[in-house]
Amino acid sequence: MAESLREILDAAARGVFPAADGGTSVVPQLGGRDAGVVAFTAHSVVFTDEDEGWVRKTLASLGCDALAATMNARFLAAFAERTGRTTDTIDVLLTGAPLPGHPEVALKEVADPGHPRVVAARRRRDDVRVWAADGGVLVLGHGVAGRLEVAVEVAEGARHVGLGRRLVTAARQLAGGEVVWAQVSAGNARSLRAFQAAGYRPVGSEALFLRP
Repeated sequence: MAESLREILDAAARGVFPAADGGTSVVPQLGGRDAGVVAFTAHSVVFTDEDEGWVRKTLASLGCDALAATMNARFLAAFAERTGRTTDTIDVLLTGAPLPGHPEVALKEVADPGHPRVVAARRRRDDVRVWAADGGVLVLGHGVAGRLEVAVEVAEGARHVGLGRRLVTAARQLAGGEVVWAQVSAGNARSLRAFQAAGYRPVGSEALFLRP
């Protein structure tokens, strides 16, 4: 089992996952911004600077299926209260290998640091870059454990014509050789279909906790 969160994520991107043993690994968070839980198949990783004993005691107290304990609402609520952090949703975590070539959709990079998408992205990511397309926006930046993360936005009038798929494919072509990670709400079936159509594969689920 790799020791650091980054090593675990890098291995998962290669298709090498923690042993499906029903266990939970507790590792330090990398930096003060991001803490949380990643659940792979039958193994979870809690990344936090909180006491490991507290994590394990809290999980054991839930009285639920051990395989589901780290994503149980009661554990996530306890995690938020303990750390003073907030969380939005449990996301599906996907990865896409870098691609050669140039995007098939016309993109114009947004240099304005005050652009709303730039401002919003910088709350969660470093080295943020934003591109505008006709009807959409593409964001790339380094997030959890320094991984390269993508986010896209498609205007209502530009949907159902494959723009989302083209944007997330473009992210793989603009990645500079890095694996691209995506966090998508499990209920956002439209977005999940776009990522999978662009060759991204699901590797787990994630609950991310951020400082207020």
